[in-house]
Amino acid sequence: MTSEEKFKKVISHAKEYGFIFPSSEIYDGLSAVYDYGQNGAELKNNIKDYWLKAMVQLNDNIVNIDSAILMHPTIWKASGHVDAFNDPLIDNKDSKKRYRADVLIEDHITKIEGKIEKEINKAQKRFGKNFDKEQFIKTSPRVLQYYDKIKSIYNHFSKALEEDDLIGLKNIIEDLEIVCPVSGSKNWTDVKQFNLMFGTKLGASSESAMDLYLRPETAQGIFVNFLNVQKTSRLKIPFGIAQIGKAFRNEIVARQFIFRMREFEQMEMQFFIKPGTQKEWYEKWKETRLKWHLSLGIKKENYRFHDHEKLAHYADAACDIEFNFPFGFKELEGIHSRTDFDLSNHEKFSSKKIKYFDSQINESYTPYVIETSIGVDRMFLAVFSNSLEEESLPDNSTRTVLKLPVILAPIKIAILPLLKKDGLPELSKKILDKLKWDYKVVYDEKDAIGRRYRRQDALGTPFCITVDHQSVSDGTVTIRYRDSMVQERASVHEVISKIQSNLNIKSWLKT
Repeated sequence: MTSEEKFKKVISHAKEYGFIFPSSEIYDGLSAVYDYGQNGAELKNNIKDYWLKAMVQLNDNIVNIDSAILMHPTIWKASGHVDAFNDPLIDNKDSKKRYRADVLIEDHITKIEGKIEKEINKAQKRFGKNFDKEQFIKTSPRVLQYYDKIKSIYNHFSKALEEDDLIGLKNIIEDLEIVCPVSGSKNWTDVKQFNLMFGTKLGASSESAMDLYLRPETAQGIFVNFLNVQKTSRLKIPFGIAQIGKAFRNEIVARQFIFRMREFEQMEMQFFIKPGTQKEWYEKWKETRLKWHLSLGIKKENYRFHDHEKLAHYADAACDIEFNFPFGFKELEGIHSRTDFDLSNHEKFSSKKIKYFDSQINESYTPYVIETSIGVDRMFLAVFSNSLEEESLPDNSTRTVLKLPVILAPIKIAILPLLKKDGLPELSKKILDKLKWDYKVVYDEKDAIGRRYRRQDALGTPFCITVDHQSVSDGTVTIRYRDSMVQERASVHEVISKIQSNLNIKSWLKT
């Protein structure tokens, strides 16, 4: 299955099993806007809960807030968004389609990386167990040529971004002979800057209404509440303020399913530190955040760090944790050393003193900030796409299984009576009533037991409990494990104990 076919399967599966629907679908939808269905909402909430537990509950110096989406317009002037929150856009004259110039170039690089992977896969098949991947990459003339090409593109690309050289960006697109994905032509306009913020108005009438923006990030709600939180919580530096919330960006091209949308959700934490300690904390949070990702059991090779070639106006260091999505390695989480830019600018624009008094050194100063920011929707897509598998079984049949990390699964347990009679449904519902206080549990009595197992596999349900006639006589049930399909006979009490041990968050987050 190609990457493109895998991605189409991901999108189809997400809709078919109630995870994600196109928004306003009965009205032909709204471009790049999606609704989370009954199972998607559960999975999304579980991701947020897992992040909150790791970030806030397990850290006594990090607290959680929920700031408003609508904020005073001067905030966005102070943050630099009014003047600097732009993307370079380019139009194709034949298709009339608009693209981000930087994304076109990045996609071209991704295609070259795909060619490298094909070369590696071909060699792996040819040499079998004797294949040495690292040695092959170092010695293959074609692979080395591809790497040289990527390096050359990055050098020119980074320089153009660093210097805001829009002509240079267009030259790269033309030199690489990048074509429009729709028309296939190279008939491009000049590159222009495009502000990404959504404008709106606040007021009862158009004459008195104030021009506002829908927030393009959640971070500023944390910065403008810095003093409120610090004074009311009496936290001492270093400390963090976390937030989960919606943000809105008028993306030039919103695509790749929920990877890039106009309305999305972020999980951000701003960690306030003493100036001069930012390098140490930056490295610490890089390590901490990668550990969080790996705690879910997803293979380490699916992640990599990517240092920013062009730093944002507020940063002295920045990197992304990239994930290997079906369409290649792309940004999943950003870690930034933001210096004192935000607090200093809000102090300047608001004319309010925003300082921290450090009693240990008897001195007031503007704290520096380390930011960790991850998209909830991107994390959802990373987990979902990585978990979806087509498995061949010993009887030559296949099954579609969603091997979600157990702690994140939307439905934890399915209760399945073998038959719809002989007291089996009644006993099944008694077990459900016992478990539903602690876990998301469903009851399913429709179809043959094998088909019900397959249905729960596709939903990502990690445990199925089957109730049969023996259950009525001796109180034992069968527990079936999603990933291995192994079935065990045990008492209800033993089964609950097994499930509890698998779902104990300590065993996931404890390092």
